[in-house]
Amino acid sequence: MPDSGASRAQQEHEHIPTSSKGAAQSATATATPTAVGAPAASTTTTPGSPATSTTTARRAGLLVTLVLGGLTALPPLSMDMYLPALPEVTDALHAPASTVQLTLTACLTGMALGQLVVGPMSDRWGRRTPLLIGMVVYVLATAICAVAPTAELLIGFRLLQGLAGAAGIVISRAVVRDLYDGDEMARFFSTLMLISGVAPVIAPVIGGQVLQFTDWRGIFVVLTVVGILLTLVVWKWLHETLPVSERHTGGVGDALRTMRGLLSDRVFTGYMIAGSLAFAALFAYVSASPFVVQEIYGASPQTFSLLFGVNSIGLIAVGQINGKLLVGRVSLDKALGVGLAVISVAAVALLLMTSGVFGEVGLLPVAVGLFVLMSAMGLAMPNTNTQALMRTRHAAGSASALLGTSQFLIGAIASPLVGIAGEKTAVPMAVVQVVCALAAVVCFLALCRPWQDTRA
Repeated sequence: MPDSGASRAQQEHEHIPTSSKGAAQSATATATPTAVGAPAASTTTTPGSPATSTTTARRAGLLVTLVLGGLTALPPLSMDMYLPALPEVTDALHAPASTVQLTLTACLTGMALGQLVVGPMSDRWGRRTPLLIGMVVYVLATAICAVAPTAELLIGFRLLQGLAGAAGIVISRAVVRDLYDGDEMARFFSTLMLISGVAPVIAPVIGGQVLQFTDWRGIFVVLTVVGILLTLVVWKWLHETLPVSERHTGGVGDALRTMRGLLSDRVFTGYMIAGSLAFAALFAYVSASPFVVQEIYGASPQTFSLLFGVNSIGLIAVGQINGKLLVGRVSLDKALGVGLAVISVAAVALLLMTSGVFGEVGLLPVAVGLFVLMSAMGLAMPNTNTQALMRTRHAAGSASALLGTSQFLIGAIASPLVGIAGEKTAVPMAVVQVVCALAAVVCFLALCRPWQDTRA
């Protein structure tokens, strides 16, 4: 696969010379609506107006970035606004903590399974229609969560919320693959991490503030409003990015064969599993941190929100270092390897602290360890996605579905394990993180074999 370092969108707008095949694709694009809904012909460079064309291309790129950033921000928003309310939900619904944590597991499981359906659908019918349907169902499911009278009903509609929310996750990655190649794709994923990373920063803060004025149900009301606004934005500004000529025409059997072919690619599977295990280490923190920070160390919901926001800022900052400084100068595999190594070291340190090896430790050392672990995700997540998707131009939707499904399924398995020893110890969280981090390193080395030239 060519790695031009420039996006196909920029090539179409600025007429960067490409191969004859790329030229043909560019010619086709002039008759196809762009990602923001304006015909490409309206922004084609002419000898007399290169500056106008470049400006239009940049505006289009910024608009696509904002829309896709909103879609990728919705899942952490749905999760993290709810986190400060977990202890309150436990009391309000008279359910044990392990049952309430299943509301997180259900949402993750829904996001995982939903991607397996939406990804192939987007390869067959395009990106726009499945995305809009998913957003509408997400809004309805979230509204019902706000009035759920029992924990069991809340778990059920959190599952539906996850199934519908999967559309935004999988299709946003597929749209990036439609528009970008190589290092440019890695930079774009890092930019998306900046936008979507704002959600974990502000979501717990918003959730904590909402809890000062209402109960946990008010959080789902806010999420419903956010879902409605995002649906309107997608409907107005995110138009089709997959030309009809590149869509798959087969049914379920063809989709399954495509996924089987992707999984038979050792290197793609290696990046997929390594990224998923890293995500599971992150989600072990997401799932356990409300109880660890508030119940074990006695912090308030507002303090928990502040610490969570600081950790998210670390993830954003490292993601921007990856996209702005490392991509193009350091190989993606080297950056990924460093990220996985730092995650592993931080996880081991957390295990030593929480198990009492260093004696009784307070919140600050544990918070530092969690900050380092979260920050290193800024190297791991964008680079695993980029390396995997660069091998799958022919089936970006299905590949994105497999990536997302693997991440959320493994994350859903990790979620209940962090509470297996009760609410008074953080050792299970640290154990899950150590196992996932070390397994990710082993998978990366054994399957991806970064010392070899494994480009598709």
